[in-house]
Amino acid sequence: MLKFLLWLILLVIAWPLALVALILYPLVWLLTLPFRIVGISVSAVLGLFKALITLPARVLRGPKEFRSD
Repeated sequence: MLKFLLWLILLVIAWPLALVALILYPLVWLLTLPFRIVGISVSAVLGLFKALITLPARVLRGPKEFRSD
């Protein structure tokens, strides 16, 4: 909603710039999409490595006991 309000203000102040921004926004979104996919993949692989490294410690710690406080 905030982006839309800022765009409306830009439309009032400088309408050609607002129209260029309206056209370029989807193109920029498409160009950055592969970087987002790579970022999600890298974070998933790092999470897997963390789980594998901490697995022995979690197994040796044993099950969590359920307490009723």
